[in-house]
Amino acid sequence: MPYLFLLFIIVPIMEIAVLIQVGGAIGGWTTIGIVILTAIIGTYMLRQQGVATLAKAQQRMRSGEMPAQQMLEGVLLLIGGVLLLTPGFITDFFGFCTLVPISRQFLANKLASGAMSNMNVVVGGSSSVNQAGGRPTGGPTSEPGGTPGAQPQEQKRSKNEPGGDPNVIEGDYRHLD
Repeated sequence: MPYLFLLFIIVPIMEIAVLIQVGGAIGGWTTIGIVILTAIIGTYMLRQQGVATLAKAQQRMRSGEMPAQQMLEGVLLLIGGVLLLTPGFITDFFGFCTLVPISRQFLANKLASGAMSNMNVVVGGSSSVNQAGGRPTGGPTSEPGGTPGAQPQEQKRSKNEPGGDPNVIEGDYRHLD
């Protein structure tokens, strides 16, 4: 949280400093014109890239896949749009980075891998395992009626019983047209 506070203080100060420097070098009206031009170009690119990302997401959903990558890219496009509408050259640079498909896909992959490394998975309903290290991170450590602190034992079930195969995730599926 303090990082966000610092970001909202430091970025505007940096933007003002850059605008003053550029305005002193090429003139105030030219600087304002460039800022307005980048906002117009950014809005056009945002619309174009947003429609393309939405089309990819719809295509993946039609094929029965989850469009997780496209959802992350959509969030990055939203952030990029806000950055492009914010007056300044620094925010415009980062906003345009989210509009270029290659850099946006790179950022989305980094976000996804960062999220997956911090994600906990519930295993067998009794403990959590961290994706990054595969170590238990919490939850009960013993079977009901067992010794506290003991490791849970795997239950042996036939494959015909519900929950018998530990590699199967049971659930309900409903196809909606």
